[in-house]
Amino acid sequence: GILLCPWACLIMAIGISALILGLWPMHLIWTYYCIIRTRMVGPVVKLLLLVAATVILILWLIVGIPGSVLAGLLYGFLAPIMATFDAVGEGKENTFVHCFVDGTWSTITGSCTVVRDLKDMLFHSYFSIMDDLRLQTPCGKPYEIRLLDIPGALLSAACGLILDVIMFTLIAIYKCPVMLFKGWKRLIQDLIGREGPFLETACVPFAGLAILLWPFAVLGAVLASILSSIPLGLFGAVVAYQ
Repeated sequence: GILLCPWACLIMAIGISALILGLWPMHLIWTYYCIIRTRMVGPVVKLLLLVAATVILILWLIVGIPGSVLAGLLYGFLAPIMATFDAVGEGKENTFVHCFVDGTWSTITGSCTVVRDLKDMLFHSYFSIMDDLRLQTPCGKPYEIRLLDIPGALLSAACGLILDVIMFTLIAIYKCPVMLFKGWKRLIQDLIGREGPFLETACVPFAGLAILLWPFAVLGAVLASILSSIPLGLFGAVVAYQ
């Protein structure tokens, strides 16, 4: 993994970054053109879509390039490790050689495959989706936003956001110790009885690592529950608007 990580990272970082930078002006122009020409939505919705598309495209440019480097590092490091586990599986002769050979060239070709698949998505799928938006005709009236209903929807969103964030946070903090100790209890029982993740000998180190990292999993669950309260609270605006 350490030997192949730089090469996989180099392939994915250069390939994905070149795709993002090369196609970004085309994406920008064609997105604006399709939103302006579509007959599915009214003028106010078009204006909001143009603003949202601008933000998304800028974020895509900012996040995509560093993300390609990170994705290359993770793929180049983890792919050979996973191939090593396959090498020690049943039905393979000369396991020692397979531990070193498996996952080398396949990691390099896999990196190229990722770049190729992303190229197909950015060059073919994206423009096809935008063409469908531009050419599609509404069954009735175009979708439009009623401006007079927006203040009430915003008030509902604010109230729902405050209430949901407080309640979700309290419930998550209350359930946190229960999740922590019940999870540890279950993992230790599986360790003693060689069940669950401890059933296979090759998985024992990872299952043992799960016991050590279980508090971080609980912390992630608490943070995820708190963050999930935000869209649920904002959904009050949709209900009030409808």
